[in-house]
Amino acid sequence: MTPVLVFDIETVPDVDGLRRLHDHPPSLSDAEVAELAFAARREKTGSDFLPLHLQRVVAISCVLRRNQRDGTAMFHVGSLGTEDDDEATLIQRFYELIARYSPQLVSWNGGGFDLPVLHYRGLVHGVAAPRYWEMGEGRDEDSRDFKWNNYISRYHMRHLDLMDLLAMYQPRASAPLDELAKLCGFPGKMGMDGSKVWDAFREGQLSAIRAYCETDVVNTYLMYCRFQLMRGGMNAREFDAEVELVQETLAELPGPQWMEYLQAFRLKPSHSVADEED
Repeated sequence: MTPVLVFDIETVPDVDGLRRLHDHPPSLSDAEVAELAFAARREKTGSDFLPLHLQRVVAISCVLRRNQRDGTAMFHVGSLGTEDDDEATLIQRFYELIARYSPQLVSWNGGGFDLPVLHYRGLVHGVAAPRYWEMGEGRDEDSRDFKWNNYISRYHMRHLDLMDLLAMYQPRASAPLDELAKLCGFPGKMGMDGSKVWDAFREGQLSAIRAYCETDVVNTYLMYCRFQLMRGGMNAREFDAEVELVQETLAELPGPQWMEYLQAFRLKPSHSVADEED
């Protein structure tokens, strides 16, 4: 199988960038600089959500689902780098994963938020991402395949933005991951939500931010499996096996969030559908 890479990012205001753009005096604290930006944004748009290029990436979490050469199913979940790594290192590691595996990318609103943020912030830091930006301009056959299916084009499937696709590319039809995951019997968001990340970051709770982001990518992977079941990419037995693989893997991982996550499952196995296939 083609490796599947599910990703999610968490961001905070780019305080250093805001200082540079607005020439704030050094006496202002980071919180004060951010609050000035929030206030200006609220006055302009009614929301304090900052422009994407002013979002600093503090966590990138991924699920990597692949098979080993002997066919053994491998499910990995974690956050890239360490808590001490800077933004440039985190973003570079993300693009290096893509270069290594040429995976099926999966996200929830990745086309509307995560990827544009990574584009802008990668540009700021001089990050290299040639595989990700491959558009079929090379001469080799592998490169030419990217002309018809690449990570950039909205209607190509090499990056599957589940939220965008399920809404038929209509923003007004978009559904939140947390609610849809719970409706499907999956745990949904655990620990915090995106609106709490800035406060948690200021309090030095980066480990909690990374843990929250990791549960979100597991939710997204499970929704991807559910989508594959619906479209015929998995049958019922294969779907049940994937859910079991996820649960068994999470049960072996350190971190209190995983026990809480596993206890929140409300999914009923789809054996009845599988039995009909016999």
